[in-house]
Amino acid sequence: MHSIIPFLQSLSENNNRDWFTAHKKDYEKAQKELSSFLEILIAELAKAEPELTDLKPKDCLFRIYRDVRFSKNKDPYKTNMGAVIAPGGRKSKKAFYYLHLSPESCFLAGGQYVPEADKLKLIRQEIDYNLSDLEKIVAAPEFKKYFQGLDQEEKLKNAPKGYELDNPALDYLKLKSFTVSHEFKANQIGKADFLNFCLDVYAAMRPFNGFLNQALDA
Repeated sequence: MHSIIPFLQSLSENNNRDWFTAHKKDYEKAQKELSSFLEILIAELAKAEPELTDLKPKDCLFRIYRDVRFSKNKDPYKTNMGAVIAPGGRKSKKAFYYLHLSPESCFLAGGQYVPEADKLKLIRQEIDYNLSDLEKIVAAPEFKKYFQGLDQEEKLKNAPKGYELDNPALDYLKLKSFTVSHEFKANQIGKADFLNFCLDVYAAMRPFNGFLNQALDA
């Protein structure tokens, strides 16, 4: 996957249709490299999660074309490549694994990002009922090796409706997204151990995703 970051770096410096059209083959090469990697990654993940067996890279990859209709930023192309690995691909309603590649930031992530109201209610209920299970997951050495707890970007200032301020799970209940993430350097991409690195991070994440899916399957 050696061409991905150089292509994205060049795109960020030349984010216009004329340049992209002239370098379409470079984009196709980078996309093919990522698709090939995802095919192997999905197959390995499916050994532990058989529901991923028939998942195709094309169902996981995000388009590089930006929707600029309601954005002040009119750049036509994204300067990152990303993929969601979950049953059903990027449109899945399940907890997911995510791969994000860009010159500025590379990371592996997963969980549930801003779930819809009904799913948010189910997740909060699961946390309220089974806080000890979640605490065991985030306290596990394998989890702590890669994650410093749950991401805190989406969070309420007060207790959500239906919960008291003295609820022992309050810090988790305030969250509007339930995700974890692990950053890595762009020069790791394409190295011989990159696949195993991704698998190790996702393995540490798997119990957390399982906890969320337990709520969503209720």
